[in-house]
Amino acid sequence: MRETPGCLELRFNRPERKNAITLAMYREMIAALERASASDDIRVVLFTGEGETFCAGNDLKDFLAVAQTGATEAIDFIRAVARFDKPLVAAVQGAAVGIGTTMLFHCDLVYAADDAQFTMPFVNLGLVPEGGSSMLAPTVFGRAKAAELLLLGDPLSASDAEAAGFVTRTMPAGEVQDHARSRVADLLKRPPQALAKSRKLMADNREAVFAQIDREAEVFAGALKGSEVQQAIAAFFARR
Repeated sequence: MRETPGCLELRFNRPERKNAITLAMYREMIAALERASASDDIRVVLFTGEGETFCAGNDLKDFLAVAQTGATEAIDFIRAVARFDKPLVAAVQGAAVGIGTTMLFHCDLVYAADDAQFTMPFVNLGLVPEGGSSMLAPTVFGRAKAAELLLLGDPLSASDAEAAGFVTRTMPAGEVQDHARSRVADLLKRPPQALAKSRKLMADNREAVFAQIDREAEVFAGALKGSEVQQAIAAFFARR
């Protein structure tokens, strides 16, 4: 985490593991978002990643623990992001996998490196989409393209993501984080109440999205107990 006047930067910082998220990281980010929501000093949150990858999704060793214990940190995190009441900005480079992509549906401004690649391989792991993506992906990309992304787990390039309106703008990797921070600075110059009210007006389907996140979470929890997940994860580790 890095705090500057008006902005909290949440930085995925496990470059040796491609910034895969652990349960402890989820808990820390949820607490940080709660503090930022309650603080008048924080007006914007910026998500960034250390190294060449934005986020490789869940750490699979922790994910196995989730399957065994029923831990809900990942779902609690995406709920916290979806319900956050101040502007959210993301700077994405390299791979954004799973929740590293679905969280971006809830960000207001997403700046991506030319080499960014977005993947939602839930079905490949014996799972179902999360984070409201089963509703939001068809809305953003259209049903046919969303099916390719969610049912086949095909990657989405930065240029295609920008063309669809999922990404605000693409640029060289070396520029993306500084550009995102400059846009955060621009947001901080705007009247905060007008920003908050405008943001609410733009999100006219919020309650439906929250309900979809809950429906997905229920199906996701059931899928975790199935044999397909164990087989998929075992196959992944065997390949490694």
